[in-house]
Order: sequence, then structure tokens, then C-alpha cells
Amino acid sequence: MPPPFSGSTCSSSDLIHPPLNPESNIVAINVGGHFFQTTKQTLALAGSKSLLSTLFDSSQSDVPFIDRDPDLFSLILSLLRTGYLPSKAKAFDLQDLISESQFYGIESLLINSLSNPSQFEAFNLEKSLILPLNGRDPPAAITTTPFGSVHVAHGGKITSFDWSLQRKTTILTQFSAIDSLLALSPSVAAAGATDFSGLQVLDLDTGHVRTILNWENVTRSSSTVQAIGASSQFLFTSFESGRRNSNSIMIYDLQTFSPVNEIGHNEIFGADIDSAIPATMLNWVAGYNLLMASGSHSGPSGVQGNIKFWDIRTGNIAWELKEKVDCFSDMTISENLSAIFKIGVSSGEVYSADLRKLGDGNPWILLGDRMKVVNGKKAGAGGKIESYGNQVFCSREGGIIELWSEVAVENGGSKEGGLRLEERVFRKNVMGRVKDLGGGRVTKLAFGGNKMFVTRKDQQSVEVWQSTNKVF
Repeated sequence: MPPPFSGSTCSSSDLIHPPLNPESNIVAINVGGHFFQTTKQTLALAGSKSLLSTLFDSSQSDVPFIDRDPDLFSLILSLLRTGYLPSKAKAFDLQDLISESQFYGIESLLINSLSNPSQFEAFNLEKSLILPLNGRDPPAAITTTPFGSVHVAHGGKITSFDWSLQRKTTILTQFSAIDSLLALSPSVAAAGATDFSGLQVLDLDTGHVRTILNWENVTRSSSTVQAIGASSQFLFTSFESGRRNSNSIMIYDLQTFSPVNEIGHNEIFGADIDSAIPATMLNWVAGYNLLMASGSHSGPSGVQGNIKFWDIRTGNIAWELKEKVDCFSDMTISENLSAIFKIGVSSGEVYSADLRKLGDGNPWILLGDRMKVVNGKKAGAGGKIESYGNQVFCSREGGIIELWSEVAVENGGSKEGGLRLEERVFRKNVMGRVKDLGGGRVTKLAFGGNKMFVTRKDQQSVEVWQSTNKVF
């Protein structure tokens, strides 16, 4: 079989498409019998390791021939020229385009074109796809990568979908049920459970366990994982002893998984409630170089919790908030908005706290109108809140998802006649079309690339929400 890429010396074609001067900036390519002309600079955008980069490395003057589909190549060429696919790409199958991009060695450009976080349009999201999961277990944990691949833990299994959501793989782990899951790369994840000792770093393509990380307290009892987080350099894990009488946050090197430091080690004695609350959420705040660790506990006196910002270099707490009134049911942090957001477990209200004003007494500011609590019901119990980009997403009863966005509001005028925009105001909208509203209670919200992923109670699937102007 002749190679797909060879020199073309057909004299009849040369009469119409004569070979170009190798010194010229313009190159001609024969793809499947169709001739294309472009510049060396355009082909260079494919990268030095791509097939297209070799087209002008040779000193030959003949027009190179590539035995591939010319219609698909025209899309590849448009992608190189503009960074985006043309509208006519809608007429082609996505898998064909993926295969073609892999052949030419420019799949990364295709991913950037179709699943870039900058293309996320919060006000234009619609439910577009349902990803089915194998087995009977509903999703318990979900994690994404920056360009939209998603991994879902259900029971002791992890099902992964690639960035295009075209390829699906499932692995069986040693856990009976996974409670914490964090993607470290498109093919590697850290997983833990509240009833199974140790944190496991897994190869999601093969199911192979790369390493197991454990923490032991002074009595050397086993420990379970309560939360996982990561920065660009470190992996953070919140452990609790099997006897639930101690907890700690371990810091590991993200490349070697060797221990770097330990913070927040608590040995619980008597009724020390604050120390008994392990961190169940870990969020790295890159702009402040701090680790936010938070957890809550439900007891006879109600729900109590704490939020701590740790300086991981010194092991000291930079700022702390103890939650005793309307403790968070769920919370998130947005560096884009420089704020923490929570759902009050009792009221169901959404609150924000400005990161730039922490330490000034009670930091929480109510967003929207105050709700009425009926018969002492914990209106916010089970609510989920997540931030992505410049927006905050919050689940409500009936499976509804709210979108909160900051708006600029005039707050008087300065002496020079300008406007002061000191007050922060947020507005909410209900997500989706009428047919998208409702459904089961939302159990997880996750974001990756230009997509929102939603899981619901007792449903063995994942909803994919995308903007209506997507190419595919």
C-alpha cells in the first residue's frame, strides 16, 4: 500500500497546478485529488510534530499528495487559519473530524476550538445530552478537566467520557462506594471513600492503582478520605481516623506523591466539637496562595461548621470563620468574583462574603429576597452551589437551577462627577428552557470546558448542558 503522503509528479495536474517555487511563502497541497493553497505560516500553526509541518521542510518542488478526504481537510485548514471551525462543520460527523485531526496531529487545536472554557456562555445553556452510566448506582462524585472531559463515580466504578463525550470507558475500583473524586489529568484521578481506608491514585484508562496514600494518627488506626483538592504543585487530602477521634490535612507533591507537610492535625478529646469537624471541602485559592478547608457537623444544637484559610507554607490559619447561625449546606469560592458563596442550611438563602473584606465581623451578605422558613424546615438542606467563570449556580427544590450574576449598580457620584461602583449586587435567573426545568433533586454540579454537568437523585446518568450556538 502506498504511503498516504508522497510526492506527486502528474504532468497533467502540473499544467493546471504547476509546482511552486520552494523559496515561495505559498505552498500547494494535493489532498485526495483536490488542490489547496496556503502559506507556510498557516501550516506552522499545526506545530512542529504535526504531519503538516513537514510539507515545507523538504526542498522538493513537487506538490505533495495526501491520500485523505479533501472536504475534511478544508475544515482542518480553516481551523489552522482562524482557530475555529467554520459553520459548515455542522454537516460532518464529529468523530470523523476527531480522527482527521489525530491523523494530522492537531487534535489539541480541535479541542481548543470546540471545548474552550472561554466559550462558556452561562445565559445560553440548554440541556443537550444525557450520558448513561452502567449499573444501578447513581452518581456519587463527579470531576472534570479544563477542556471538558468528565469522570463519574457510581458505586465502586468510575466511568469516564473524553472531551468530545464520544468515547466512554468504565473501570472497577477496590472501593465498594466512592465518595471523593478529583481529576489530576485527563487519564489520572485521585479517589477516596468515607468507609474504606486510603487515598488511591488511579489510571482511568486501565484501572491500575498507581499509588495508595495513607495517614495514621497517634494510635496508628486506619483513616478514610473526607475531601480531595489540588493546586498546580500539590495534592491535598483531608483524612479522618476510622474511630473518628482525629483528623488531618495532608499535603503531597503532585508529581511524586511524596508527603510535603501536614496541617490541621486534631486529636479529639471529650466534647471538643470544633476539632471533631474534619474538612469535607478543600479548595485551592491561587490568587491568595491559601487553601480553603471547610466542614460542618449536625448535632443536638443544630448544624455547626467552620471555614479556614490555611497558609500551607507555615501551617498557620490566615483567617477563620465559625458557622453557628444558618451554617452552610454547601459552599463554593470564586476567584473571578473575589468571593465565597454559600447556601444557608436553615434558610435556603444564598449568601456571599467578599474575600477582600474578610475579618470585618460577620462577612455574609444576603443575595436576593429573604425566604420564609416553613415549620422550621431546613430549606437549604441538600442544596448545591458551584461557581464557574463569573457566575454562580445554585440548585433549588424541584430540580431547578438558578444562575447568579453580578451587576454594576450606580452608588452616587464623586466630586468629579464620576460614578462609584462600591456596592456589589447580584441578580438571579432560572436556567434552561421550560422543558429543561424540574426533574429530580440535583446532587452534583460540575463544569469543564464550555459545558455544565448535572446529576440528580436516583438517576443513573449525567446531564450535559451546552450553549445553543455550539458547532456540534
